[in-house]
Order: sequence, then structure tokens, then C-alpha cells
Amino acid sequence: MVTRQKQRSEETRKLILTAAGKLFSKKGYDAVTMREVAKEAGCSHTTIYIYFKDKKTLLHELSQPPLKKLHHRLQQMTAEKKLSAEEKLKGISREFIYFCLQNRNMYTIFINTKSSRVDEIHPELEINQLRINIFDIMKQTLKQCLPPSTDHQLLAFSRIYFYNIYGILSTYSYENESVDELMGRLTSTFNLTMDILILGFKEKINEGE
Repeated sequence: MVTRQKQRSEETRKLILTAAGKLFSKKGYDAVTMREVAKEAGCSHTTIYIYFKDKKTLLHELSQPPLKKLHHRLQQMTAEKKLSAEEKLKGISREFIYFCLQNRNMYTIFINTKSSRVDEIHPELEINQLRINIFDIMKQTLKQCLPPSTDHQLLAFSRIYFYNIYGILSTYSYENESVDELMGRLTSTFNLTMDILILGFKEKINEGE
């Protein structure tokens, strides 16, 4: 049975996380202080440290659950044996775009804030390992769509692929349409984008030969 004290403690924790998410999305992670988060949550600046060691801990607690769900979903999609590599790439691309548009105010916090290089072996933050794992799924799926290429080429192609994804997100992040409406209207364009990218990458590899 949950005690009243434990219930209040969990409620306070949720209020702090909600306040942090609101302030991070509005002002940016770097501009927000722990004292501001405490004030927004309606608790003292000393109370907040009972629940969260520092701002990085807040970032981790906010970002890890949705990123874990995204990672699991991408793993499921790439494990589908009936799909071709190209179909998998389009599927995980749509899933990533859907995730970010569904979290329009927070996706830059989830994906980019305090991020490390994608080739860093032992990142300081645990969420960065999760981010790297997500990037690696997308990179390895892209690799399966292409003729044999060097590690340098694959990394470059993966970056170009992400540039396109982020271009899509920056274009539609402020639309008033629902995510489902946007995806329904634009999925064919997203798929065409992937077709053109893969075609271009293949051509570039063949040029090298």
C-alpha cells in the first residue's frame, strides 16, 4: 500500500519534472537554473535537490523514458524480416519524424541537449549512449541499402541523411496541423526523399569505383 508521504513525494517529483520540461522548452536548457525550476514547481530551492542532484539529472529523467520507447520501436521495425532495407529505412525515418513532431516543444531537448559526438565510445551522460544507439540503428539500416562503402563514406552519408530529417522537422515543427494529419499528407514526400537520397548515395559510391 502506498503511504500518503510517498504519494506526496512522487507528486512533487512529477511537478518538478513538468516544470523543468516547460522551462527547458521555453527558454532552453542552458538558460534555466535549478532555482527557477523549483519556483515553477512550487517548491523551495533546497527541496528540489532532495529529488534531483543537478540539472543534468533532470535532463536525464526527462529524456530517457521517451528515448527508450523510440529506441525499442526502431529495433522492432528493423527486426521485421519481411521488409526490404529500403522499406525499413523509410519506416524508421517516419517513426523518428513522428516522434519529434509528437514532441514538438521537447524533441530538441530529448535529442540534442548536452549531446556528444555520435562516434564517442564512452559518453559521459547515459542518455547520450541511448542517442548514439538510435543513430547507429539508422546508420546501419542506411548501410544495408547501399553497395559496400567505407566507414568514412557511411558516416558522411548518415550525416547527410540526418540533415534531411532535421530539415523536415524544422519545416513542420510549427505547423498547426495534428501530427497524424501531417504524416498522412506528407508521407509520400518523405518516402520520395529517402528514394532520392539512396539513389544519390549509390551513385556517389559508384563514382568512386
